[in-house]
Amino acid sequence: MATLNRRFLLASRPTGRIDPEHFRLVESEIPEIGPGEVLVRNCYLSLDPTNRIWMTDRKQYMPPVQIGDVMRGGAAGQVIRSNNPAFPVGAIVQGLLGWQDYAAIGAGGEIPLVRLPKGLPMSIPTAMGLLNITGFSAYFGLLDVGTPKAGETVVVSAAAGAVGSIVGQIAKIKGCRAVGIAGTPEKCAWIKDELGFDAAINYRDADWQQQLKAACPDGIDVNFENVGGAILDEVLWRMNMRGRVSLCGLISSYNATDPVPGPYNFSMILMKRLRVEGFIVTDFAPRFREAAAELVKWYAEGKIKYRETIVEGLENAPVAINQLFDGGNTGKLIVKIADPPLPVV
Repeated sequence: MATLNRRFLLASRPTGRIDPEHFRLVESEIPEIGPGEVLVRNCYLSLDPTNRIWMTDRKQYMPPVQIGDVMRGGAAGQVIRSNNPAFPVGAIVQGLLGWQDYAAIGAGGEIPLVRLPKGLPMSIPTAMGLLNITGFSAYFGLLDVGTPKAGETVVVSAAAGAVGSIVGQIAKIKGCRAVGIAGTPEKCAWIKDELGFDAAINYRDADWQQQLKAACPDGIDVNFENVGGAILDEVLWRMNMRGRVSLCGLISSYNATDPVPGPYNFSMILMKRLRVEGFIVTDFAPRFREAAAELVKWYAEGKIKYRETIVEGLENAPVAINQLFDGGNTGKLIVKIADPPLPVV
């Protein structure tokens, strides 16, 4: 077992694209644990668009990562020392463990440490997507915020991403027509042929707006928005009366260096009496167990399929994160740091 802890510290705040120079890789002693804490050997690091938000010094749903602090990030790993009987040595856990090899952490916090049950019908990387903020964002963002009804049309942007790919499949489970917007022919084929979306639109095609119109002959009832920008504008134009917009993310603007205009079709919110609601998944924290139970059941029944893009090596995280903004990943983007070093309990 290693004797040093590699940690990525935030060195500067990016303007535009994230570069390796925005981080500083340091080595230090493996941390000691205090009362109620555990020491986790991080095995998989989740890379998410919200990492870019945390790097900025602006008003947001959590405090920004401070310069010189370990970069915040969700991760899954194995408990190798424990002062908490709820998390014994050998347990697989996930939480905000940071961009590092080892994390000393307590059980509390806004996103608490969670133990993954042994014998789940999925791998650790898949559990990181389905049974964490990604899966929970899809579940609550669609069902509680979007409130879809059987027979309605649900449009999902970034539909081949970690959240969007789950949203479309839940929409199908609930009897809706699912239309996904993605960025390559391969991604469109995946969500349509393997995940069961009714239609897939490549927004890089010159006629994508006409494709969207043809795919939604009865208009759009629910928009699960991950991207913003021109895609949101086009979808707003095609929303039905009293449609719902579940605003999960605005990834097209996260690297913007100038003020982002729009949406230009904002008036459609008034004219069509739309309900637009942003949400943060931690709003639903008391109900995470409910979502996890349903998602595990649907996965075991084959109603939800999932995919990960896995990058090897913690040292590659500062470069790999840009796949989220360049469209380089399909499904959940994860960095593999290590295999669990102990037998799993």
